[in-house]
Amino acid sequence: MIRMIETTTRRRFLMSVAAIPALSLLAACSKGENGEAQADETITTAATAPESTGTVDMAKLLEPGSLPDQAQGPEDAPVTIVEYASMTCPHCAHFHETTYPALKEKYINTGKVRFILREFPFDPRAEAGFMLARCTEGKYFPMIDVLFKQQNNWAAVQDARTALLNIAKIAGFTQESFEACLTNQKLLDDVRAMRARGAEFGVDSTPTFFINGKKYPGAMSIEQMSAIIDPLL
Repeated sequence: MIRMIETTTRRRFLMSVAAIPALSLLAACSKGENGEAQADETITTAATAPESTGTVDMAKLLEPGSLPDQAQGPEDAPVTIVEYASMTCPHCAHFHETTYPALKEKYINTGKVRFILREFPFDPRAEAGFMLARCTEGKYFPMIDVLFKQQNNWAAVQDARTALLNIAKIAGFTQESFEACLTNQKLLDDVRAMRARGAEFGVDSTPTFFINGKKYPGAMSIEQMSAIIDPLL
């Protein structure tokens, strides 16, 4: 009986990935008071540090969660950045296409920043994207990069399942491994648990960054991030 329930849940998840209308995902960066998804405000590029909206205990923030952290940069870096993102969020995609490469070159590759990306999916398609990234063998960040770059090709189409399969095949998935990944109920539960944990730290929109414990919601330019990071070095 339990196995039958789990199988039904997996089938519903796969169907939901394919069936969500494209327009409902274009503003999935935050949730409004009525529960509907809505876009964040326009990104600014001012070179001044934005105001933090709160602080969290870094020790608690860095405690192990339901899934191992995916991180780049040394553990002893003076600055640790934790980003909560959703794969269908256009502002997250914009950040990872524009700001992140410069952040990686200037701070992560030089040992000044440890960067951790955590899952905060707002919808089944975002969950599926994260699941596929988790199912890659040591290629989490490259898969995330591809999915963000091709976001319009899978998050904003009617048949997202086929679109994701085509992308996954390029990344080395077979039809069988693709199906196995997206029907892994434990992985789905763990991804959802990552989001629930983020909510405990006050995350309610994406992207949200915690930089040495201070909270900064919204995508930022490299100039803005530098204004925050440089005084901490």
